[in-house]
Amino acid sequence: MTALIDIGANLTHDSFDHDFDDVLERAAEVGVTRMVVTGASKAGSEQARDIAARHEFLFATAGIHPHHAEETDTSTLSLLRDLSKDEQVKAIGETGLDFFRDFSPRQTQITSFEQHIELAIETGLPMFLHERDAHPTFADVLRHYRDGLTRAVVHCFTGEKEALYAYLDLDCYIGMTGWICDERRGEHLKTLVRDIPDNRLMIETDAPYLMPRTIRPKPKTRRNEPMNLPEVCRVVADCREVSYEKLAQQTTENATTFFGLPA
Repeated sequence: MTALIDIGANLTHDSFDHDFDDVLERAAEVGVTRMVVTGASKAGSEQARDIAARHEFLFATAGIHPHHAEETDTSTLSLLRDLSKDEQVKAIGETGLDFFRDFSPRQTQITSFEQHIELAIETGLPMFLHERDAHPTFADVLRHYRDGLTRAVVHCFTGEKEALYAYLDLDCYIGMTGWICDERRGEHLKTLVRDIPDNRLMIETDAPYLMPRTIRPKPKTRRNEPMNLPEVCRVVADCREVSYEKLAQQTTENATTFFGLPA
């Protein structure tokens, strides 16, 4: 069984409270041996770090999602800086821009994004980035700072060809989720995913969201979890016309390198 790494799982979500250990066990049984727990708010980043600290195969990110961009103030940035010093915290984020929901004013999102970038440059950590309906602004902001950053991944990529090529030109990694398994809105990704270089592709579940719609038999729950990462791997491998094993090995190597994970 080829090992997989889920680079984005929201395991601090309260839907996992009642069966957290079972979730981890089910993931391990299908080869998902390491997971990165997403920090997307002030409290959530602390929780992600705490969860990762209790399990040697879990790691964390620390950041403020654009939905919560108004949280990004001096005290929050100080907390993120402190969290970044923890050995289990492997990236700054989730941060970026979301002009689809617009839960935070756009200029507030941009300011928060820039402050996260400056923190990533200061700490030398890679960035875990969110972008939805925010191209080309997202690329314009990132481009201004890109030379000072080590690595960056645009996680849960759902955009069009122009956006993908812009992010690849910025030497970003690309994270693919179960969105590619959604016949209603992800069909374009089945072609675009072929254009991602082997050494820039990673996979994730974004659990508990984005349950792969290709799973058969159809799950009785809408809650996604890391045990479903093999389905994302299978679909991406089919689209790229490579074996499951090759795709699994490549994305695992990429994730290990990107996050600086122990072998």
